[in-house]
Amino acid sequence: MICAVLGAGAWGAALADRLARNSHEVRLWAYEPDVADSINDTHTNRFLDGVVLPESIVASSDMQSVVTGADVVVLVAPSHVTRAVAESAQPHIARGATVIVASKGIEQHSLARMTQIADGVFGREGAVALSGPTFAAEVARGQPTAIVAACTSREPAELAQQLFHAPAFRVYTQHDVVGVELGGAVKNVMAVATGIAEGLELGFNARAALITRGVAEMTRLGVALGADPATFAGLAGMGDLVLTCTGHLSRNRALGVAIGRGKTLDEALAGRETVAEGVITTRSAMALAEQAGVRMPIVDGVFSVLFDGQKPRDAIVELMNRDPRPERDE
Repeated sequence: MICAVLGAGAWGAALADRLARNSHEVRLWAYEPDVADSINDTHTNRFLDGVVLPESIVASSDMQSVVTGADVVVLVAPSHVTRAVAESAQPHIARGATVIVASKGIEQHSLARMTQIADGVFGREGAVALSGPTFAAEVARGQPTAIVAACTSREPAELAQQLFHAPAFRVYTQHDVVGVELGGAVKNVMAVATGIAEGLELGFNARAALITRGVAEMTRLGVALGADPATFAGLAGMGDLVLTCTGHLSRNRALGVAIGRGKTLDEALAGRETVAEGVITTRSAMALAEQAGVRMPIVDGVFSVLFDGQKPRDAIVELMNRDPRPERDE
């Protein structure tokens, strides 16, 4: 199959690598022309250090040449530019092409999930959400990984499964697109929270509490929006959350650590070429929770620290001093 991968960051390059190693024809769109040149000339990508990509991958910063004639289009842009990338691709996408969305986030102004953006821009339903606990560098190095391909229709999810599945890359199918996407987005906010606690040296008890209560908040929001609560105990929920909150490769966790150690948000973001999605998603998740009438105290606390100037330690104290309540919603 001809596969167009739109986004040549670490995750986009890792997915392009996986598709190429599964013997598909892969075209990779890069926003930066120098990234495309590096992939074509030396088969390397500065966003995926130490990995040699297959020579069969053809990269370009020309959207039309990448998308035209593709059987599958994989969106892997940062959430805040996913709509713009989709709109750029829309005039060139084939009517019968399968759309797979590997971006994680919630758009700020519309509060749309990434597959909702894709479905709206391309004028069709049935985009597949690809999510789960994945560090791009580990995927590209062939380390064992398991993810989820979710779609309301079985056939597109199974196609995504067949495209990516490999001995070290296990793909499960799912029908709960809402839960899979919310888990993949909101876990980044929880990773910022656990990073802040780590920066404050609050210990492993605090981290475990934040992760566990983070699942409760994600589930509460998901159920209010029509998700299956069981999804949040799976790869796209608890699996992705644990990885992002504990792994040293997590950009969101690292951002939280820096803020917990006294840096401002601007200072923590300075010099970063890659996106920490948790910053963007904090605003979106809080707005979505307010719209749905759902309590998300950890998200509220992260928002206060990132955007209202609250001291991280004070935010933790507020979380701990809330009124006692049952562990499970009744």
